[in-house]
Amino acid sequence: MAALTVSPADEKRVKGLGFLSNKGTDNFNGRVLTVNGKITAKQAAVLAEAAEKFGDGHMEFTTRLTVEIPGIPYEQIEPFREFIGQAGLVTGGTGAKVRPIVSCKGTTCQYGLLDSFGLSEKIHNEFYTKWHDVALPHKFKICVGGCPNNCVKPTLNDVGIMGQRIPEFKSELCKGCKKCAIEATCPVGAAKVVDKVITIDESKCLHCGRCVGKCYFDSITDGEYGYKIFVGGRWGKNISHGKPLTRLFKTEEEVMEIIEKVILFFREYGLKGERLAVTIDRIGFEKANEIILGDELMKRKEEILAKEL
Repeated sequence: MAALTVSPADEKRVKGLGFLSNKGTDNFNGRVLTVNGKITAKQAAVLAEAAEKFGDGHMEFTTRLTVEIPGIPYEQIEPFREFIGQAGLVTGGTGAKVRPIVSCKGTTCQYGLLDSFGLSEKIHNEFYTKWHDVALPHKFKICVGGCPNNCVKPTLNDVGIMGQRIPEFKSELCKGCKKCAIEATCPVGAAKVVDKVITIDESKCLHCGRCVGKCYFDSITDGEYGYKIFVGGRWGKNISHGKPLTRLFKTEEEVMEIIEKVILFFREYGLKGERLAVTIDRIGFEKANEIILGDELMKRKEEILAKEL
């Protein structure tokens, strides 16, 4: 094994730029950001050329939808960043701050209940880009899921957004069919015919919207769209399932405000080195929910952002 020549200080510095040490070598993985997993064909071609020119000829895709180029020598880090920068690509995605946003394909998926690409890009531009220099107690991950299928696991992120469609049931149109199309459609058994009328168990209903339009007698022809927001999720050595805030959000503007409030909450109440899940457990979810849904955090925004952690 070759002797290492990159100092710990330099290794730490370039990690902050998105370059992670390849163990036992002076080479690094360059972490290239995408916006919710999307890059253009031209950018893909530039990354392929960069992998050949500066790395070991491979590209790796991470669970957070970034692209890593392995095998970049320390002295080639700045030339690599300059080369991919010509295609509008940047490196990063490390540190105790908001991390790159993850999104499913809800915009184009048959089950999607929201514009996951559009919303996650807004979140990226606001909270990854504009808030990039805001230090937090620990890393902070945000995920946008288009529906309750949970493909990108929004419940396992510090903030997880999940698309919702709450069925509007018109009981007077229900015929109590023995072979109910709504009951047959429901993927979790929340809809059942009881006493000759369909009943939806809200404790089971995921608000996936699949029952909308399935009734032959038009008892469910529409549903209310919304956003369910989970806070305090994480995966890794210690797994925590995020808990849903106790209201449904109706607009993207409301979602953006809640994300901002959760970040401010974490900065105000989190202890250095702890994840949001730990902060919420320490304070208690009911209290955290009350603070996040209240007005005090936004009133004290400048004060909270100015404080030393």
